[in-house]
Amino acid sequence: MGGESSCVVPDSAFLTADMEHRVGTFTLRINFSLTTPWTVLFGPSGAGKSTILRILGGLLQPQNGRITMQDHIVLDVKQGISIPAGKRKIGYVTQQPALFPHMTVHRNVAFGLHALPPKERSRRVSEMLRLFRVDGLSERMPGELSGGEYQRVALARALAPEPRLLMLDEAFSGLDADLKESILSELTVWLAARGVPALYVSHDLGEAYQTAANVIVIDKGGVEVQGPVQEVLAPRRERLLRQLGIFS
Repeated sequence: MGGESSCVVPDSAFLTADMEHRVGTFTLRINFSLTTPWTVLFGPSGAGKSTILRILGGLLQPQNGRITMQDHIVLDVKQGISIPAGKRKIGYVTQQPALFPHMTVHRNVAFGLHALPPKERSRRVSEMLRLFRVDGLSERMPGELSGGEYQRVALARALAPEPRLLMLDEAFSGLDADLKESILSELTVWLAARGVPALYVSHDLGEAYQTAANVIVIDKGGVEVQGPVQEVLAPRRERLLRQLGIFS
């Protein structure tokens, strides 16, 4: 793992992560910070992108590491600190999310809102369903949804509790291009209004440009480069497409 002095963290950093995790012969050594509203993780299959999200979300414990969010320690292996996943206030949507099969769309989205008064809970659910274009599906069961509808409901459920960080693991892959562009635009506005940053794994260069993201290129278990989308992707586009297997 990188030492404390190896990472100069900007004052505006929302999250900092310095961690090491080993699985068999593969070792992930990552040191980065999130300083912009959108950050994209690019890299070939097996580079460690999903592992990073799982560690940040509290679903996987690294052998060594320290994570802070808004200056609060979320994980410090040496000090024995690890905030449980459910208390990190991180929304997490994967490429193949799992909705509760016995609950309607409305009840799925409302699941994490028990602390809200009934009227506010209903308002929040309606807002999320409209944002992701599934407001006409509120009484349907998950088994009655198409793949794209299912993914949009999962996004609505992740955002309903208003998390401090939204993590997306290829979460837009099930949407057609026009719908994805529209949802990304509205989601960007929604997150910005609430000061919620997004970290997402994508193989679509267009998503990074649309959100003016900061880009982190991951390869062989480490950070190859991090910076603004134009500075990182423009001069490396052909090499990334060819060597890292990223397709726009």
